[in-house]
Amino acid sequence: MIVSLNWLSALLGVDLTPAEVAERLAMLGEPVERVEPVHQDLTGIVVGVVERVARHPNADRLWLCAVNNGVEVLDVVCGAPTVETGGKYPYAAVGSTLPGGAKLKGRKIRGVKSNGMLCSEHELALGTDESGILLLDTDAPAGTPLLDVLAVGDYRLDVEVTPNRPDLLCHRGVARDLGAVLGKPVKLTTIPGAPPHTETPVRSATMGSVGGVEVSVEDVSGCPRYMAAVIRGIEVRPSPDWLQRRLASIGQRPINNVVDATNHILFELNQPLHAFDLAKLAGPKIVVRRALDNEPITTLDGERRRLNSAMTAICDARGPVAVGGVMGGQSSEVSEQTTDVVLECAYFDPKRIRATRRTLRISTEASYRFERGTDLQGMPDALRRAVGMVIAVAGGSEAGPPVDVYPSPTKAVTIFLRPERVTQVLGVELPRAEIEGYLTSLGFTVAPKDGRIAVHVPGWRPDVTGEEDLIEELARLRGYDTFPSEMGPLRPSSVPDDPGYRLEARMRRILTGRGLHEARGISLGPKSGDSAQAVLNPLSAEEAYLRTDLTAGLVRAVEHNWSVRERDIRLFEIGTVFHAAAEGERPQEDRMVAGVITGSRMPAHWSESGVSVDFDGWDVKSLLEEVARAAGSKAVMTDSGGRWVLGGPSGEELGWAGPLEVDGPSWAAGVFGFEVRLTNRDAVTTRFATLPSTPPVTRDLALLLPDGVTAAQVGEVVVRCGGKLLESADIFDEYRGAEIGGRSVAWRLVFRAATRTLRDKEVDAAVTNILGALRKQLGVERRET
Repeated sequence: MIVSLNWLSALLGVDLTPAEVAERLAMLGEPVERVEPVHQDLTGIVVGVVERVARHPNADRLWLCAVNNGVEVLDVVCGAPTVETGGKYPYAAVGSTLPGGAKLKGRKIRGVKSNGMLCSEHELALGTDESGILLLDTDAPAGTPLLDVLAVGDYRLDVEVTPNRPDLLCHRGVARDLGAVLGKPVKLTTIPGAPPHTETPVRSATMGSVGGVEVSVEDVSGCPRYMAAVIRGIEVRPSPDWLQRRLASIGQRPINNVVDATNHILFELNQPLHAFDLAKLAGPKIVVRRALDNEPITTLDGERRRLNSAMTAICDARGPVAVGGVMGGQSSEVSEQTTDVVLECAYFDPKRIRATRRTLRISTEASYRFERGTDLQGMPDALRRAVGMVIAVAGGSEAGPPVDVYPSPTKAVTIFLRPERVTQVLGVELPRAEIEGYLTSLGFTVAPKDGRIAVHVPGWRPDVTGEEDLIEELARLRGYDTFPSEMGPLRPSSVPDDPGYRLEARMRRILTGRGLHEARGISLGPKSGDSAQAVLNPLSAEEAYLRTDLTAGLVRAVEHNWSVRERDIRLFEIGTVFHAAAEGERPQEDRMVAGVITGSRMPAHWSESGVSVDFDGWDVKSLLEEVARAAGSKAVMTDSGGRWVLGGPSGEELGWAGPLEVDGPSWAAGVFGFEVRLTNRDAVTTRFATLPSTPPVTRDLALLLPDGVTAAQVGEVVVRCGGKLLESADIFDEYRGAEIGGRSVAWRLVFRAATRTLRDKEVDAAVTNILGALRKQLGVERRET
């Protein structure tokens, strides 16, 4: 939302600075994204009084003017014949910088030195007229800064507005929040030339009339309230300077006095309006109804559009004259020949406007506001102010009280606020008077009710629907920085955390501890397999399906890192994958954890040689083991075709780990990945175990493995035959060499009894049993040397 600093200052009756406003709004949760000076480059321009005008001695079309700049009288050569003695004009002295960056220098023109220049509105970037010097209608003396006379110096503030705060899409809304923290009430400025009184709208249930125009609403769901006023005898012409300057201050282009008046109300009160040329309305009548399928209309931008029955159309006796809440029609546009207008003020269903805007692919200032929700209760005041402004700038008079077609009036929402709940949520006690003061400063109405506070929510705050919303408003106005940073006493919840949440938190701790960084990918991607679920309305061909695995997205992240010459990459992701189900059923969803590693095994250090991760080094296998262990999985891991597979009790694949085929640059290392399903995560529990009080007995076994025998097979036999005394069995070394005729894998076995110290003969018996089973079942022998 573009906001004028001068406009805000006028509404609050106080001079504001851009820095002050930006800071205050940021603390209110409405950050200012940028501040843009408007006409601040005119600070060196002053009012010059022409004391004498004479022809240039050496040129027929030039004039020599004696200009009083408030300090001295200087000769200025001018080419405009309209300059008059006694007239007041913008004067730029030698050394001044004009808009656009041009710096004035004293120079001779046809033999006469010109000390500065008198400026046109085009040269000052105040308009497009460059035919003559800008004549100032002011009583200010010579030397007065031009910005003090024209009041065009301003600042534009680009305020970030979230979708739930439509009230901030106008100057009064922003000023209301500012005024609440500054202690200043918001007062609408007086409209020069406006009548002292305008007619009060007359409510009707379904239809009514004003100034001979029949108004009816057939599409009540799409347009719950529709108001219309008729103004006769207007004259369409350019707007007065004050109105043009106000619109230009926020970057809006002035069009004519009627349109400019409606735009002023839009940016002041957040109420979109539309003016119809009464002479161009058939009937004359206005009917608010559902559009017909394929019904044509030419909108104000000159485009021929086709409507459908999901849209609201504003029609006359012949057909549509406007697309409700989006844009008016060309057939009823206000022109220089217009003398009578119908002024529309309506509320349209936000969902309907959003759908219409998307279908027609057209966005306007009106649709932007209607689809977020406007003030249903504030429409009468907005229409009366609009009528007064149109009469002030275009003349004419009302043709009777405006009609207000409002079939089902709604009442203001009432929320009961408990002061003790405020203390509980915010952690500090706010006096009741302070609570009521904050809420009333924002326009809420409060009243005591059985120890509670009954709060009536104004129509411009549709986001406030519950007690917590009111408490948030109190926190905003008091200032988040005023609350203590230390944690107060609390009572832990008796509701345990979700098992899946606990498991995923455990996975994050494990994987980050292993040096992996968490990635967050999107759930969309290209088709990957026959089970991929297509998306009905994809954003692009590359995002037309729901993902069936997490590894593909992580590989794309690896490739992106390679593109910026990052070699050492360790990433993981915890997310949902999808598989298409039968037609008409929802796709199957599974929670997965996946990771990829590539590059150096260890961080760079002078003591290391920079060995890269590889499959034989079991880098990724160890990750798979640790993830499966953390998940409480009792699955069996097997070496299958160059990758490790985690199999479930029924033979299903629960996870895998292995190399990935990625086309990387020549300097990149191989990429390895793993992916594990967390479907059975609800069964995962963490059990407490006391630290052992008895000493362990350790035995190291170096085993010679024949070709075709895997370490996983050996480990399974060791665990099965080690008996109850075997606490753990882990690999700590591997050796390959011709002198031993194959591969040697070293295991460390830890034995322990929970209540006593073991004897060596007990451990030796268990080791002998393990070696015998390995020899008999797998042909594994103990390596003696």
